[in-house]
Amino acid sequence: MPDFPRIVVTGIGLVTPLGLDVASSWGAMLAGKSGTGRITLFDSDAFEVQVDAEVKGFVPEDLMDRRTARRSGRHTQMGVVAAMEAVASAGLVVDDSNRDSIGVIIASSGALFNIGEQEKVIDERGPNRVDPLTVPKVGQYSAAVRVGRLLEVHGPNSSVNSACASGGDAIGQAMNLLKLGQAEVMIAGGAESMISRVVISSLGGLGALTKTWNHEPLRSSRPFDAKRSGFVLGEGAGILVLETEEFAKRRGAPIICELAGMGWSFDATDDTAPDVDGQALAMTRALKNAGMGMDDIDYINAHGTSTELNDKTETAAIKKVFGERAYGIPISSTKSMTGHLAAAAGAVEAAVCVLTIREQILPPTINYENPDPHCDLDYVPNKARPAKVDASMSNSFGLGGQNSSLIFRRYR
Repeated sequence: MPDFPRIVVTGIGLVTPLGLDVASSWGAMLAGKSGTGRITLFDSDAFEVQVDAEVKGFVPEDLMDRRTARRSGRHTQMGVVAAMEAVASAGLVVDDSNRDSIGVIIASSGALFNIGEQEKVIDERGPNRVDPLTVPKVGQYSAAVRVGRLLEVHGPNSSVNSACASGGDAIGQAMNLLKLGQAEVMIAGGAESMISRVVISSLGGLGALTKTWNHEPLRSSRPFDAKRSGFVLGEGAGILVLETEEFAKRRGAPIICELAGMGWSFDATDDTAPDVDGQALAMTRALKNAGMGMDDIDYINAHGTSTELNDKTETAAIKKVFGERAYGIPISSTKSMTGHLAAAAGAVEAAVCVLTIREQILPPTINYENPDPHCDLDYVPNKARPAKVDASMSNSFGLGGQNSSLIFRRYR
């Protein structure tokens, strides 16, 4: 067996509907604040779905140079801000001695769903009036490329998209790249901003988004609650700095925790409906990859979308993996506060898992008011909870059946 290096987390960056950095986002989560509200990015009065979870007060020119902001789509702008915070918190200084060993992988759907605005430009003003930066702005690769270029690093650079599992997937892929010696540092996570008329209409028609809480948007995202009726689409970015243990120790980096294991699976059953066996397989593989057992997990950050099927299915999958132990593991869905950040969700939630280990406190599942007999585990309802956390699991399950599960543990 090859002697793979241990992988550690040294930096975190966040841009969420709760705040523009880690401190504000984490503080709002612990306070049980909701980042959901009425849609403001377009006029939604004629839409069945009128709630989302937007990043508030985000003025790119205040957070990066004007040229970078102008040449970047909104998802890329958020990815850049989160990445720069993560790099700064890791104390990572890029220079000629290490730039060839630093890579970037950021999951995203890009700004593909906003490309219709340029179609309108062609119809109304002609093809020569289309924004020549459209492709760099909308491309799924654009956030990773922009961060890599700003940092001037030459390691692996890519994006992944596995629907709602993308953020966790990117972090797992980064771990593999580090273990295979393709880099010594990976800046990894997700960046997403896909709130648009097309997406809201499509997912609303599919029945995935809530339509019954337009009158009370702050209560609209309610994972595991009996009155849940669909998820709330959000936007934002989450980035981790991952390093081989040797490299981190050599440069005296502030090691927060270890990325201990990763598990992937695919349901192969349905376009949209989740599958107990597929979700359970990802968790089981993550435990095996980490060399850990069911008694070692102290907290699970659930995929917890607030849809009828997902929350019931995920509860059953956790029971299948952990048996009776499932009833003793605190579980929360921070989507109750951030909404569902799609390709960035798993990355933001992975950062939450890292923070639970560092801070020894669990964020709540807010809006949990009506118990569902199919969802009968400990969802840390409504209030944050101090807890001893040595290991945490982050679940991310894609709309098409892609599943990823990450395990973080205290570094020793």
